[in-house]
Amino acid sequence: MHEDINTKATNLVRNVLEEAGLEDRLLALKETARSAEEAAKAIGVEVGAIVKTLIFTIEEVPIAALISGDRQCNMESLPHLLGKEEAAKRPNANEVKAITGYSIGAVSPLGLNPNIPIFIDDALGRFQKIWAAAGHTHLVMGLSFDELVRLTKGQVRADLGLG
Repeated sequence: MHEDINTKATNLVRNVLEEAGLEDRLLALKETARSAEEAAKAIGVEVGAIVKTLIFTIEEVPIAALISGDRQCNMESLPHLLGKEEAAKRPNANEVKAITGYSIGAVSPLGLNPNIPIFIDDALGRFQKIWAAAGHTHLVMGLSFDELVRLTKGQVRADLGLG
């Protein structure tokens, strides 16, 4: 296990899980889980069972898209979800940290600013258990699809993922 796994970011995730009675869902990894492929290999699951928490901005408004690890985000659908015209943009690493409080490769879908709209790829519902970053490259959490939806208050979309 990585020695600095107790950080402000991971404690935020732990607090959200504790409040929901799900504190036992965390899994510390020996290997990093900075990408869906790395996470799937480290956990021993299909890549599709990994939640990619992607941050975009549309007309300066941050948005989170939770995409199944084996799919790409349909960026063209994002502006329409907010009733905007401008194309979605990918912020740089510093901007992602400022928006979420998490570093790229460890962005958790939990503990995000409640003003950030969250949209969830319905393809994640294919799996009994899905895995998402928990604020650190060596820490993940396992949840059911319904738990992810409930904890994030995200909107499930069929048009969010491609592939």
